[in-house]
Order: sequence, then structure tokens, then C-alpha cells
Amino acid sequence: MEPMPTDWDRALVLMAHPDDAEYGAAAAVAEWTGQGKQVAYVLATSGEAGIAGLPPAESGPLREAEQRAACAAVGVDNLVFLDYPDGRLEQTLDLRRDLARAIRRYRPDGVVTLNHRETWAPGRWNSQDHQVFGRSVLNAVADAANEWIFPELAEAGLPPHAGVRWVAVVSSQPTHAVPVGRESVEKALASLMAHERYLQALSPRPVREQALEQVRMVTGPDEAGARVAFELFLT
Repeated sequence: MEPMPTDWDRALVLMAHPDDAEYGAAAAVAEWTGQGKQVAYVLATSGEAGIAGLPPAESGPLREAEQRAACAAVGVDNLVFLDYPDGRLEQTLDLRRDLARAIRRYRPDGVVTLNHRETWAPGRWNSQDHQVFGRSVLNAVADAANEWIFPELAEAGLPPHAGVRWVAVVSSQPTHAVPVGRESVEKALASLMAHERYLQALSPRPVREQALEQVRMVTGPDEAGARVAFELFLT
């Protein structure tokens, strides 16, 4: 795989749910913030439908709190929730507008998002939320740069932003990779472990064991050659 671009300062992580970034991008985010790059997160939902047996009214605030802790573990303090309904995302103009608004507000050099395809691995179906959201992000990057698609954003003080140079997609068909150090891998582990209640609902296995398996799956088992892979789209 080719190396990811390094000549940038600001990235915006756009995800559908709490834990989406932690399952694929956290070690790269930790590496970037450790280099002094600025990274912000915007999530479409609070993940309120994600914990079996826990009503959304209780699950949503809990998962937001876990996401804030997950962000802190990798050096991110800018986190926004768009309050879309978990499990029921649709490919609408409203969603594209809100994502374009976030891009114009933050004005990143690059965007990180999730797999928009029907599968995320052979024999592994990708959720409808992920498919809808990933496609919406790719469209919103273009929308954010176009003065005529959502002119109301400029009227609200958010002029077009054509500065997004790349979109990096996690859990997809990798083309590029970010080398990550041991400290970044440890931060990624802490970031995923911050979703403690969510992981407890997924499996009776210890939270650390689940998180370590996932982080090693993403970065590779060899710490000396650890990396995070992305599918890169140039804009």
C-alpha cells in the first residue's frame, strides 16, 4: 500500500455511530494528534439503538459519554453529535446539508469516514446506516465546495470549502496506510475500551480482550510494523 498524505494540518472524522472510529481509525488519529495535527469528530447518531436491553433514552447519553472518553484517549476534544436516529439513517438532502455544514465549519484538509459498500469483508454484510452515511459523506465533500448546492449555508456565514484534498475510508478496500507507533496503538486500545458498556453487551468476553483483538486486527500483530489502512479517494 502507498503511504497516506502527510502534508496537511486538519482532518474531520465523520462517522455514523459512537465506536465507528474506534473500530478502524483510532490508532491513526492518535498518531496524527501526537504529531500536532488537529482532528475533530462529527457523528450522525448517538448510537442509542445499539445496546440490547437498554432503552434508547438511557443508551444514548451513555454512549455519548463513552464516545467523549474515547475521543479524549486519542487527543481529540472537538466532538459533535447530529442527533439523527440510530439504525434509521436515510440518504437525504438534509443529511448531506448537515455534513456539508460540518465540513464548511471545520474546513479540513482531509476527511475520514466509513465503508459505504454493501460488505465490509467477504461474507460480512455492512449495515444500512454505514452504507447510507458513507455515500452521503462522499457527496457532502463535493457539496461543501459548491456554492450553488446549499446556498443557505453561505448565507449563514459558512462559505464554500474546496480544500478537502482526500477522503480516507476505513474498513473498506485499502490502498494507503499510516504507520503508527506503539504509543498510538495503546491509545487506540484505550479509546475502544472506553466503549465499555457497549462491548459488554456485545460479548461476555472481557472488554480488554475484545478491544485488543480488534486493534490488532486493524494495526497488525507486529507492533514494530503497525499501520492503519484506508481506501483513499482524492478530490
